[in-house]
This record gives sequence, structure tokens and C-alpha cells, in this order.
Amino acid sequence: MTTNEVVQLASNGRITLPGSIRRRVGLSGGDLLRVEIGEDGRIILTPVVAVNRSQAYFWTSRWQKGEQEAEEDLRAGRVSTFENVDDLIEDLTNEE
Repeated sequence: MTTNEVVQLASNGRITLPGSIRRRVGLSGGDLLRVEIGEDGRIILTPVVAVNRSQAYFWTSRWQKGEQEAEEDLRAGRVSTFENVDDLIEDLTNEE
């Protein structure tokens, strides 16, 4: 479903997104939007989520690849469980 609304640019450069649009896409005050300008001059607003700097590593392609591999291992049953940390260390140091 396409929404077609007209908004007015204020003298200070601000626009107000109508409540119906904000509700439809789940936006609220303080949310962040990426602004892109298409080759045809269109202005594209895309909601984004800021990531705390201390958590940014999680969203790197390298980390996400590892997460996908771990999920595949879990689904395939390629996991081990241990009763205690000593058993885990023994398994890790075992050269079998």
C-alpha cells in the first residue's frame, strides 16, 4: 500500500511527518532516519538504529559470519555440553 502525503518545509529546513505515517512505520520522537538523495532527486528517509559503540563489533561482517556458522552448528547438532569447566578444559586440550 502506497501512502501519498504532502508536507511543508519550514523556513528552518524542518519537516513534520504526519502522525499516520509515523504510526504506520513505527516511528516516535527521537528516532533516527538516514537521508539519501536518489539520482532522480528523490529524498529517501530510512529508519535506522544507532548501535552503542561498545556493541558495534557484533554487527561487523566478520562477527556476523561467525554467528551464522554457530547457528548452523547448533541446528546440525555439532555441539558439546559439559557438567563443569574442568570437563570443558579437558575436552579443549584433548588432541583426539
